[in-house]
Amino acid sequence: MDLKHMRLAAAALLITLIASGCSTKEESTALPSAPTQGAAAETTQPPRQTATPDVTAAPSPTEEPDTLPEGMVRSYLTGEPVAEEIGRRRPAAVMINNIQACLPQWGISHAGVIYEAPVEGGISRMMAIFEDYDNLERIGSVRSCRNYFIFYAAGFEAIYVHYGQSAYAVPYLELPEVNNISGLAGYGEQVFYRTDDRNPPHNAYTSGAGIAEGIDICGYSEEYPEDYQGYFQFAEAEEPVSLENGTNASLVLPGGYDYNSPSFVYDPDSGKYLRYQFGEPQIDEESGEQLAVTNILIQNSAWEYYESGGYLNIHTDDPGTGKYITGGKAVDITWKKTEPWGPTYYYDQEGNEITLNEGKTWICIVLDTYADQTHIE
Repeated sequence: MDLKHMRLAAAALLITLIASGCSTKEESTALPSAPTQGAAAETTQPPRQTATPDVTAAPSPTEEPDTLPEGMVRSYLTGEPVAEEIGRRRPAAVMINNIQACLPQWGISHAGVIYEAPVEGGISRMMAIFEDYDNLERIGSVRSCRNYFIFYAAGFEAIYVHYGQSAYAVPYLELPEVNNISGLAGYGEQVFYRTDDRNPPHNAYTSGAGIAEGIDICGYSEEYPEDYQGYFQFAEAEEPVSLENGTNASLVLPGGYDYNSPSFVYDPDSGKYLRYQFGEPQIDEESGEQLAVTNILIQNSAWEYYESGGYLNIHTDDPGTGKYITGGKAVDITWKKTEPWGPTYYYDQEGNEITLNEGKTWICIVLDTYADQTHIE
C-alpha cells in the first residue's frame, strides 16, 4: 500500500472519534506524528537557508531594519511594521463560511492572509489568518474544518479556530502538532456565540476576546518557536517587486470556482486587487470595506475524493505549479513544502524563492484538474 492510501486508511479507522477542542503540543498520541503524501515526516522546521539551498535569500523578517520605530517589528503575515506585541505572537487562523446565506462576512478585512479552497458540493471555504484581532467583536461566520486547512494554518504556527470538522479531519486535530479551538468543545458563549440575523448553521461567530479566552482555556502558548523564521519573504516598501517580465494581470479569475465565481480586479491607484464574488464586491460588514489585497498566489494542487461523502482530499505537500500576481502583473511559479507542518515555499522559474510586496495576501487553492481554467488578463 502506498503512502497516500495508508493515509486514507488511517483516517478511515478514526472517523468515529470525537475531535478534541484543545490539543496541545505536549500531549502524546498513538497516531503518526505527520501523515503526508510524499514529504519527509520531520517535526522540526529546517533553517530557511538549508530548506531551500538553491534560493537567493532575502533578509529574514526577524532582521529588523534600524528605521523601524522602537517597539515595532515586521509582520510575519504582511511584512508591514506592527507593534511587537502583535507581530510576535502566534496568529489565529479562523475558518470562514463562504456561501450566499452567510454574507456579508464579519471582520475578515483585518486578516493579513486569506486562504480560499474548494470543499464538497462545489462551494469554497475560507481561512482568515489574523495577528491583530483583539478589538474585533465579531468574526465569521465560523464553519467547520477540512483536513487540508490544518496544514495551511500550521505553516504560520497559527492557532486553528473552527466550528466542527469533517470526519476525515479528526485524526489530524488529535495530533500533538495541532493547537485548535473548536466550537463543539463546549466552551460556551465566552468563545463562540450565535446571532439571530442569520439562519443556523450560518450564524456562529467568535471574537477577539473569544479567541483569547479559548487560548487561555486550552493553555496554548502565544509565542512563536525560537527557530521560526516566518512564512514569506517581503520586499522593502521603498523597493517593491514589479514583475517587469510578467504578463498583464488586471483581471484574475481562479479556475474551478463555479459556485461563487470569484474575481480580482486590479486598482492601479491603490496598487491592490479588489475582490468580487457572486457578481458583487465582497464586503466586510464590520468595516463596510471591500476586501482588497496586494498579493495573490494561485496554488494548483493535486487532489482526490475520499471514498464516500464527496469530501475532497487536497494534497498540501505534493509540489505543484501556480501564479504569483502583484502590481498588475503575473508570473509562473512552483511551490513545495519541505516538511508537512512547515511553510509552503514559492519559487520563480529560475528556482529562486519569490519575494512578496508588503501587504495582505490571498492564497487561492486551485484543484490541478481545473488549473487551465484560471484566466488572467
